[in-house]
Amino acid sequence: MLAPEYQRIMSVLEAGAAAGRGGMRAGELAAALGLELVPAKIEGLRRRAKRLVDRAWIAQHRPGVFSILTP
Repeated sequence: MLAPEYQRIMSVLEAGAAAGRGGMRAGELAAALGLELVPAKIEGLRRRAKRLVDRAWIAQHRPGVFSILTP
């Protein structure tokens, strides 16, 4: 099971995929999660998203663009 902050990232990416978005950048994820749009928050979120990519929970098709894995 994922920690709550990782579950929130996954749910935002799932909602984006359902809306037809191809992927989201860390800044877009931060805005969707209601975080302050300051570099420290965005970089922390990017780090968490990259951990999810490393663990094969989400995909990074282009540098910096994260999306939910499709079956």
